[in-house]
Amino acid sequence: MRWRGRRESKNIEDTRNTSGGARGRGGSGGGGFRLPGGMGGGNAGSRLPRSPAKRAGGGGIGLIIVLGILFFLFTQCSGGGNNVATRDGGIMPQTQQQTQTRTQPQTQTPPSTAGRGDPKTEAEMGQFVGVVLAETEDTWRGIFQAQGRQYQEPKLRMFSDRVQSACGNASSASGPFYCPADSRIYLDTAFFRQLERQFGASGDFAQAYVIAHEVGHHVQNIIGVLPKFNQLRQRMSKTDTNQMSIRVELQADCFAGIWAHFANKKGLLETGDIDEALNAATQIGDDTIQRRTQGYVVPESFNHGTSKQRKAWFYRGFETGRLRDCDTKIFG
Repeated sequence: MRWRGRRESKNIEDTRNTSGGARGRGGSGGGGFRLPGGMGGGNAGSRLPRSPAKRAGGGGIGLIIVLGILFFLFTQCSGGGNNVATRDGGIMPQTQQQTQTRTQPQTQTPPSTAGRGDPKTEAEMGQFVGVVLAETEDTWRGIFQAQGRQYQEPKLRMFSDRVQSACGNASSASGPFYCPADSRIYLDTAFFRQLERQFGASGDFAQAYVIAHEVGHHVQNIIGVLPKFNQLRQRMSKTDTNQMSIRVELQADCFAGIWAHFANKKGLLETGDIDEALNAATQIGDDTIQRRTQGYVVPESFNHGTSKQRKAWFYRGFETGRLRDCDTKIFG
């Protein structure tokens, strides 16, 4: 990805403990692309802010796309309950997702792209995250303006080891996550090293995909769908909640693909970038993670979608760049 020298977002809060790379922009936060075994393993989807009765829970959240009418459902989905922190990659009981996916070209795991433009130092990683966030701001601002709406930019807080968010405390093991209660994305950049070393998802665009996915949850939040999901989930079984969570996560993948579509039109993508993102989506599919960590697959426990589904929905957004093509039928 051609990211060097580009504008960095002003919405970065760098609270990392580094030996010279972190920029002290203040803040604290909460959890996201969770992978088993240390950083990223565990529950997926969402968690509620702490209260006397509840603390963090699981499950993803999403957006309804009304084909041929309106994209934004502000009047239908506005209101309270905007309090779910999305996480990306755990294992929670649920029924197997049946979302139909479209076929896309098969890709092989790309070779290591180290040296092509990947951030190498902590300072460079901070700059890279700032540039990717800025590019998502430009993309979604334009999309919202086309709908006659204003895009409310999220904050992104980089942290080390542990953080406190409006959705509760989290450690690096939580992985990247979005907390709608404070409209912040939380990221320990050490997650990217695990993504590459443990899961074979290397390259700067694999990292950009993770950030764009979390921004996709922010988009789902500000159009009013997260409050609606919170209302529905109070009356749903864990199985039904987790099944809906898969559709939410696949839509966030599709939204990440939409961003990649426009980044490509701006000439920011290099050869192999889309392969990096597709490989990352493949490596964090529920079936792939289970096969790698336990040697067998339990479809009933899927919570984010299979590798094939995640890869297909990202590619759909990238191929078309159209919001209406990201309708995963979240609410049926």
